[in-house]
Amino acid sequence: MHEFERIFGAKAEDLFTAGGRVNIIGEHVDYCGGKVFPAALNLRCNVYGKKRGGNTVRMAFKGIDGVVEIDTRNLDNYRHLKIGNYQAGVAYFLQKQGVEIVGCDLYYDCTVPFGSGLSSSAAIEVATAVTFCEYAGVPYDKVELAKLSQKAENEYAGVNCGIMDQFASAMGKKDHAVLLDCATLSYEYVPLELGKYAMVVANCNKPHSLVESKYNERRGEVEQALQIIRKVKNITCLAELTLQDFEEVKDLLPEVIAKRCQHVVGECDRVQRAVSALKKGDIPTLGALLNASHASLRDLYEVTGKELDALSGVAREHPACLGSRMIGGGFGGCTISIVEKSAVQEFIRYVDEGYEKAVGYKASFYETSIEDGVTVTKL
Repeated sequence: MHEFERIFGAKAEDLFTAGGRVNIIGEHVDYCGGKVFPAALNLRCNVYGKKRGGNTVRMAFKGIDGVVEIDTRNLDNYRHLKIGNYQAGVAYFLQKQGVEIVGCDLYYDCTVPFGSGLSSSAAIEVATAVTFCEYAGVPYDKVELAKLSQKAENEYAGVNCGIMDQFASAMGKKDHAVLLDCATLSYEYVPLELGKYAMVVANCNKPHSLVESKYNERRGEVEQALQIIRKVKNITCLAELTLQDFEEVKDLLPEVIAKRCQHVVGECDRVQRAVSALKKGDIPTLGALLNASHASLRDLYEVTGKELDALSGVAREHPACLGSRMIGGGFGGCTISIVEKSAVQEFIRYVDEGYEKAVGYKASFYETSIEDGVTVTKL
């Protein structure tokens, strides 16, 4: 790792990685206690490290000049950092749990595109948590590291995300998706066998930030829905509502709040049907559910925007595409499409051309595979 040596004057000794994630279906339901269906990707946060000792963690980042330093004796002081605040937040909460944060040099090479909806932030947090635990010489539970990473993003970086991203990044398994109950953290690995079809991930290339978007506003709206519904239904989270339950309570909700709630309830139902279809090898039904998910995110939850609508819309026009939807927080980022393997390159050309015609600039397309969430390698 020449860059590490150039910056820090010594060779990296370790490589810690955590995957970005793609959520096949189950969008904006994780913080409502719903079930989601993510998988860890070959797009990853790679942390090259060397343990040094002392009280200073030095961090460098591919494509960004300079070195960020944090003092392990004052870890509460770095919330303002534009780069390095996720890492500082992870260190802060690990230290509060009694983990000694050991001075080290770290070089971050993140191949998860930033702002893409593929969860670069979770990959950074989980890879960092593994790094600090390994250097402290303490055993760690990957589910607990996922929960701590979410806490760092919520309470330190100020992004009100659910648990899905960090869980998938930490607990992903090669060639499997994870059916995760976000209320209980119970989970099931399901083989991701698409037969003659492949997943194509495309980035609309519109910059976005969950902190600056309406993500937190949507969370407030569904929390408002829950408060109203709990006056008449004994539920702890919106995901407990069935489609029939929603019909009974929808008139109690203000119009916009009802739309948000309808998306959550419908999406939770689609997750169950999608997993069932996948287990049966019924990929056309899975594709149709992806289309229904995008329509709900567009019309009821209103988190898509013209770029994601154009990208998924052009994809659905291609005869080899079974379904396409936005993934991630929305307001920019990526789509996932299920496409016949034999037509993938033709599909990409078609979508690229149609999308550029619609919005005036190009999309990016990623060759993805489903991999293990966390890896630790001695160099």
